[in-house]
Amino acid sequence: MLKNAFKISFELVLISILLILLIWHNLVMYGISQGKGQLSIVWNAKPLENIFNDASISDSVKQKLKLVSEIKQFAIDSLGINPSENYSTFYDQTNQPKLLTISACEAFSFKAKEWTFPFLGTVSYKGFFNKEEAKKEIEKLKEQNYDVDVYVPSGWSTLGWFKDPILSNMLRKSEGDLANLIIHELTHGTLYVKNDVTFNENLASFIGDKGAEQFLIRKFGINSKSYIDYEQSKTDEKIYNEYILKSAARLDSLYHLLGRGNSEEDTRREKKILINEIVVGVYRLPLYKKQLYFNFSLQAFSEGNAFFMAFTRYDSQYDLFEKEYKEKYNSNLKKYLNAMKEKYPSL
Repeated sequence: MLKNAFKISFELVLISILLILLIWHNLVMYGISQGKGQLSIVWNAKPLENIFNDASISDSVKQKLKLVSEIKQFAIDSLGINPSENYSTFYDQTNQPKLLTISACEAFSFKAKEWTFPFLGTVSYKGFFNKEEAKKEIEKLKEQNYDVDVYVPSGWSTLGWFKDPILSNMLRKSEGDLANLIIHELTHGTLYVKNDVTFNENLASFIGDKGAEQFLIRKFGINSKSYIDYEQSKTDEKIYNEYILKSAARLDSLYHLLGRGNSEEDTRREKKILINEIVVGVYRLPLYKKQLYFNFSLQAFSEGNAFFMAFTRYDSQYDLFEKEYKEKYNSNLKKYLNAMKEKYPSL
């Protein structure tokens, strides 16, 4: 009797597993591919102690790695970032991108394409370690009339599922941008709210920026070149981000005319004209690195709404966070982040 009951239970479990594989085959295969890609990086990452003791590694690389360790410790001690083993290893990318990230947006609406994953919930971007799989996803999205944005992220967080390594391409960044990136990703590992990508990315961008400012002042001084260069780049970034967000609102107004006298063909033509006007308008902005931002803006021609949607995802709530940070927490970043941790449930 017991043997038969065990047999029946085993068969039910087996059938359940087979049903899951049949229904969510693509999701399962994607998860396996992502796991393999991430594990390959984790397994081939070397402990920092090994790098520091390796005479073949340049001093400049070692200095940047030590800087990352200082940034991480500062974030834990001074900003309220949760302690972890992240960034205690180093992975050499050999100048090759390891991850491609795809996001998509409807062609005539600022409605992002969303993917749903177990545990993580709904997110508006999808990563690929396999380039061929990424190309298939891009083709599929374009066939469905989505505008698509494809980019190589400087870094990413596995939210504690793996020990995130320092990637060699991170070390090309300036001290300020490196601090911003590391603190941004550590913020994800500290607080990540399910089904709310815009909140997660905007909060990490805010904490990353303010944390980088504080680190640079502590490490180099407020009159240092590192701090002044970072603040100058921030000025450019603020001007540009505000311009792109306002431009997205102009595009959104255009799309609202669709069906109110404007045909899809007319809207598509006017969309191209407006995007061209927006890109050319970058040259009129008072930017320190005008050519850099203009060249970056050229992506809007091929990426369409997905280009503009990325700014909503990462930068649209900065002023709201800053207002709350200053007025309620007296510009104390550690108190602010700790309050966010208490307020919002994290994965």
